[in-house]
Amino acid sequence: SPILVSTTKEKGSKKKKTAAATPQQQPPRDDPRATGTTTQTEDILNSILPPREWTEDGQLWVQYVSSTPATRLDVVNLQEHLDRKLQQRQARETGICPIREELYAQCFDELIRQVTINCAERGLLLLRVRDEIRMTIAAYQTLYESSIAFGMRKALMAEHRKAEMQNKVKQLEAEQQDLKRQVGDLTDRCNLIKEREEERKKADKAKHDEEVAKYKKINDQLKSQLESILSTPQRSS
Repeated sequence: SPILVSTTKEKGSKKKKTAAATPQQQPPRDDPRATGTTTQTEDILNSILPPREWTEDGQLWVQYVSSTPATRLDVVNLQEHLDRKLQQRQARETGICPIREELYAQCFDELIRQVTINCAERGLLLLRVRDEIRMTIAAYQTLYESSIAFGMRKALMAEHRKAEMQNKVKQLEAEQQDLKRQVGDLTDRCNLIKEREEERKKADKAKHDEEVAKYKKINDQLKSQLESILSTPQRSS
């Protein structure tokens, strides 16, 4: 149960502070060894589970961990209370759930308290196991957060590269269209040059044929003249 540590009056009255410690019933001090063991157990419990302090209506309250040994019925009630809290707070049964993690951590602390009262060494060993589990979970959580950050960086880099590649694709498509236009222009020019060359060839051939016919005609005329000259008899002198 909570213990009232101190009370503070309002400033309107005289400055006065009253400190009162509520005495707890101590076991009879017939056996000093039992008293020393109880005190050592309470110290271990307070080191494992520190006292809880809070202020209410200007009064400071402190609640220590109970050092009363637990019975079988207490363990059964603890299990039922855990199941009831899981249902009330709607904790998820699978996956990552902070509510389930908190409730199971509280349940494990209570089990450590019960074991520590019966055997302090076993309780300290369970405390080491609890701290190791918490450190492992914290390491996994850090690794998970770093992997999430790494994934986000990779996603941002991929988006950035995707935008660059899209711009490059658009640029290459524009260059492709320009090259296609140039190819079309060059093809038209080649076709035009071919047509002009064909026309020039035809014109040169026609001109060549005309000149050949002209020279043949001249040759025929000269040949006929030469034959007429040669066929004419020469007069004697």
